[in-house]
Amino acid sequence: MSNAVLDTAVCAETPEGIMIELRPAGIVARFYAFVIDWLIRIGIITAAELALAGAGTMQYAFLFILVFLLEWLYPVAFELSRWGTTPGKHAMGLKVVMDNGLPITPAASVTRNLLRFADFLPFMYGFALASMLMRKDFKRLGDIAAATLVVHRPVPTPRPTLHDIEPIAPARPLAPQDQAAVIALAARASRLTPERLDELAALAAPVAGAEGLSGPEVTRRVLAVAQWLLGKR
Repeated sequence: MSNAVLDTAVCAETPEGIMIELRPAGIVARFYAFVIDWLIRIGIITAAELALAGAGTMQYAFLFILVFLLEWLYPVAFELSRWGTTPGKHAMGLKVVMDNGLPITPAASVTRNLLRFADFLPFMYGFALASMLMRKDFKRLGDIAAATLVVHRPVPTPRPTLHDIEPIAPARPLAPQDQAAVIALAARASRLTPERLDELAALAAPVAGAEGLSGPEVTRRVLAVAQWLLGKR
């Protein structure tokens, strides 16, 4: 079986024309996130019920309003926050985004959460499970209608720093302008994304004797040459 069959990553294009890779969250991770959020809501309702004990009929009116707000506004409020995720999804490393990878919009958040009623049918999210099992991107009905995705948050890749790298000599003599370019790249390394740093380091692969290597390995060797050029030998 090919890797393409097993890989659930999907590519999205931003309005700026930048291609990004998103990794949709599967049923297990989303189930655990749902359970955590459900327990949080139950805890809030229980605390409110204890606090209002003895308040008479007003207790039930307040609890009814609280249950309604938690059921329909709890996910929307958190999805529209700067985290873009409920506490349960945050605990599981998940986030809700638009299909193009951009932050979720208010209209999309309201749509996907209102359609949880349809996803719940015929019993215990039966339609949602059927939809997720049939799609590579694990979308439930609400996600399809709202053009949203629940994805794994990208884990930052630890990037090498000059202090962690042993210097090595260049693979060939370098002209002064080439030495300056390698040193300048090293100086900018902490301000670049890992992908952009790897891309620029690949251009300097010959000076580090890194032909045939790829990605972070090339970057590490180029930064090691920068260490050597800076006199740390």
